[in-house]
Amino acid sequence: MKVILTEQCKSLTGSLGSGFGYYIQRRGKHFYGARKAKGSVPPDGHWRFILTCAQLAKANLHIADIRIDWMELQTALDEAEKFVAAQMVHDNYYSKAKTTYNAADIINLKITFGL
Repeated sequence: MKVILTEQCKSLTGSLGSGFGYYIQRRGKHFYGARKAKGSVPPDGHWRFILTCAQLAKANLHIADIRIDWMELQTALDEAEKFVAAQMVHDNYYSKAKTTYNAADIINLKITFGL
């Protein structure tokens, strides 16, 4: 998942909180979510990390937006046992309706499926 920072924020790396098992890392000029190599990751950790980034983007706090590929999102939802939402992401890809999701899309998924 790519993390797009606000104009005021030049850099943002590290953990957004405990319990996700994911953090933000810089690769070249861009920032991405990455899984921690050590320690355990809860089944819903990836989904909660994605949702937290989307909520920060909605509030325009350090993060302006995110871009996540459908397959990464579907995997995160499956791991969190959010199977109906994961199936919708899968169906959107195969119907060529949506291949990449942004922060607003993630917030809509949360509201639509009560995640």
